[in-house]
Amino acid sequence: MVTVEDVRRLAETLPRAYEVLVRDRIKFRVDSLVFVAFSRDEEFMGFGFPKEERADLVANRPDTFLMPRVSDLRYQWVVARMAALDIDEMEELVIDAWRMCVPKFVARSYSEGTDVEGV
Repeated sequence: MVTVEDVRRLAETLPRAYEVLVRDRIKFRVDSLVFVAFSRDEEFMGFGFPKEERADLVANRPDTFLMPRVSDLRYQWVVARMAALDIDEMEELVIDAWRMCVPKFVARSYSEGTDVEGV
């Protein structure tokens, strides 16, 4: 099972990402954009995901993924059950969500392993 600590270790490696605590909920942001957020009990992880693809994701794996609450349907967002994720899948989801928030050159530099912090 994936934990918040697993996500934190990954997020710490992502350029421009930082952690915040909002109303007792852990969130990871790039600037003011949230790319990952946890439920208070840390059983669910919401993350950035293309709106046009989320219905298929949820329909194909309803044991793992859920639609966001109604008030969040306008956002590019989906929710996962933490207990249903493995480390590799979590890493892919978190990095893809982060990529949605950073400039393309930052994401490209991360993929290539080059430093962009001075930019």
